[in-house]
Amino acid sequence: MEPKVVRGFRTAFATTVWLVLTACAALAQLETKAARAFMIDAETGTILYAKDPDAPFPPASLAKLMTMDVVFDALQSGRYSRETTFQVSEHAWRTGGAPSRTATMFAAIKSFVPLGDLIQGAVVITANDACIVMAEGMSGSEAKFTEEMNEKAKQLGMTKSVFVNPTGLPAEGQIVTVRDLVTLARHIWKTYPEFYPLFAQSEYKWNNINQQNKNPLIKLGIGADGLASGYAEEAGFGIVASAAGDGKRLFLAMSGLATEKERVDEARRLIEWGMRAFRKIEIFRADETVGEAKTFGGEKSRVRLSAHGAVSMLVPAENRDKVIARIVYEGPVEAPVQAGQPVGKLKIWVGDMLTQETPLYAAESVGVGSLSQRTLDAIEELAIGWLR
Repeated sequence: MEPKVVRGFRTAFATTVWLVLTACAALAQLETKAARAFMIDAETGTILYAKDPDAPFPPASLAKLMTMDVVFDALQSGRYSRETTFQVSEHAWRTGGAPSRTATMFAAIKSFVPLGDLIQGAVVITANDACIVMAEGMSGSEAKFTEEMNEKAKQLGMTKSVFVNPTGLPAEGQIVTVRDLVTLARHIWKTYPEFYPLFAQSEYKWNNINQQNKNPLIKLGIGADGLASGYAEEAGFGIVASAAGDGKRLFLAMSGLATEKERVDEARRLIEWGMRAFRKIEIFRADETVGEAKTFGGEKSRVRLSAHGAVSMLVPAENRDKVIARIVYEGPVEAPVQAGQPVGKLKIWVGDMLTQETPLYAAESVGVGSLSQRTLDAIEELAIGWLR
């Protein structure tokens, strides 16, 4: 059954408008052995699964996704090209190269390596020497490069993640969350379509050494085409994955798994469940009025709100339950209001789980009202504003 919108009421204690949608929707209680897991639909941003998504843990090689975001941005902006060469320092060689006995592309000490090859080494085989060489070449040191990583993380809203180095090698204070990692993975996919296919590259050869992609999901035939896997003694086995199929693209991050096999099995199970157990519904058409927000001092008492484009979400294909959506904004919105002005968000819950947030904008302009209108609004705020 498609959603039926029941336009509701404004509470006396909060500037919130309620919309109630009846639909076939009940989040299945799927269990996973992962200590932490988070999965979303890429197109709509619908949260399909969440288990302790904001718990911090050491990222290991999953930190390299933040490294690559900084590198891809530098290439996209024209600061560097794939042909730019960086020298392999002794530090990069000892810390991440052959002597380190960690994931490496075996770049020779003091050699000059093109950035395009370093990127393949970092993305396909999670090479630590490649990450250090890029960090030193672009910023002068790992520490300076890490400052850029953290700044980018803040810009993306990764509020609970802190990076200490570009490799993910053990370092005090280096933490991420599965929610932040999914945010990062989705951003990389949307922002760098030129580079994203590298995550699905099956192998990489350097110095006559051929190595397979470290992502264990790539060859399973489940539509997986990225992104990275990692292991930390404190956090167990983890993975950040994307998979496409049946008109969907899913992003999944998991951590806290006991073995490599468990990591593969649990990631595969959640991805396959996400592909088959949900269907997309359109809640509001493009340019359709989603609701209204109260204005203060305006020629109209309310301003219509809409999203940029249609509002869709994924709901479980079976079972019947209730979807609740609330328009949340800080208000009343002071006039004048310009069409297109950001006003608030449409927040959607399935059961008691917040599954989606969509920005809302003024669908019209509202000019400043007359003196009498402004006076009446001021009196109303004095009378009931304190209740909020």
